[in-house]
Amino acid sequence: MATPATVTVRLIRSFEHKNFKPIVFRGVDLDQKVIDFIHMVTEDIKSRPGLPPPFRKFTYDTMKIVHQAHGAKTNELVMSLDDDELLILDEEKTLRASGVANETEVAFFKKEDYGLYKANPTSPF
Repeated sequence: MATPATVTVRLIRSFEHKNFKPIVFRGVDLDQKVIDFIHMVTEDIKSRPGLPPPFRKFTYDTMKIVHQAHGAKTNELVMSLDDDELLILDEEKTLRASGVANETEVAFFKKEDYGLYKANPTSPF
C-alpha cells in the first residue's frame, strides 16, 4: 500500500470576498477516486469542530490543485484562474492520477461561483 498523504483543502465560500478556510486532511489515500475524496471531505466538514457554520453548510462541488509541495505559488489570494484543464480534478480519476501528491493544496468550491468570478474577476487591490 502507498504511504498515506497529507492534503490541505481550501474551502472557498466566496471568490469575490476572498472568503476561504484551509483544513488539513492526514492519512489520505491517493489511490482513491476524486469523487470519493469529495464525499469524504463533504461529510467531514459537516461536523468539523471549529469550522464556522457558513463553511459547513455551503455546497462545494469542484476541486482544483492550488499548490504542490516545493512548487511555485500563485500571486492570486484565493486561487489561480489559469490552467483549469490541467488543475481541475476529474472525479473519475484517482487523486494520484490527477496530480495530487503528499502536501498538495487543493481548492474546494462551487463551480458555478468560480465561472461567474472568472468571467468578471474583481479585486479591491
